[in-house]
Amino acid sequence: MNDEASKNARRPTLKLTGVTRRYREGDGFLEILRGADAVLWPHQAAALVAPSGAGKSTLLHIAGLLERPDGGEVEIEGQPTSGLNDSQRTALRRNRIGFVYQFHHLLPEFTATENVMTPQMIAGLPRQEARRRALELLDYLGLAARANHRPSEMSGGEQQRVAIARAVANAPGLLLADEPTGNLDPETADRVFSALMSLVRATGLAALIATHNVDLAARMDRRLTLRNGLLAEMP
Repeated sequence: MNDEASKNARRPTLKLTGVTRRYREGDGFLEILRGADAVLWPHQAAALVAPSGAGKSTLLHIAGLLERPDGGEVEIEGQPTSGLNDSQRTALRRNRIGFVYQFHHLLPEFTATENVMTPQMIAGLPRQEARRRALELLDYLGLAARANHRPSEMSGGEQQRVAIARAVANAPGLLLADEPTGNLDPETADRVFSALMSLVRATGLAALIATHNVDLAARMDRRLTLRNGLLAEMP
């Protein structure tokens, strides 16, 4: 391991310190996060398990720099983000963070390969290199035979695996997933989850995955929950 890789391995991918978030509700405020703390390391997958309305999506949006907290700090690979402007946050999010949602949100007129190429080309990668990496990722996820298919020509599980390939196309350090298997039958959900975990292990990703599926949560390295606006470890 070279010096840079060694340093990165000792540095948290995601660190939340005292994160607060509240929303105006009538004449007052609804407090969602009251000082949430968390540390997530490379090669680690953490489940985020909590009832609907507890703040899981808010936490993911803040961790992914889609939303600013009212207080506290979000660090991505050792870099504090509270002082970044919108352009800097966008660049960091584009290059170091991947997102997977319950619904795949693939571009319907594009093939699987083109969907995975798109974020790479937005980031400035030449078309040929973006295509090479897209095909490599699709093959790794068992989708080589679907590389030239559009979303309407693929099953739900295949579409979601394409969405995962797209999320990691720019080799991010952090992957955030919001109910990535929630729209799938149990067998397909297991296949998609296995693909996601394989990427975490193989690439050194840190993954924070919101899920209601307790069986899948039990297979991750850690389980976190939100209680009264605070993050807590589950046994």
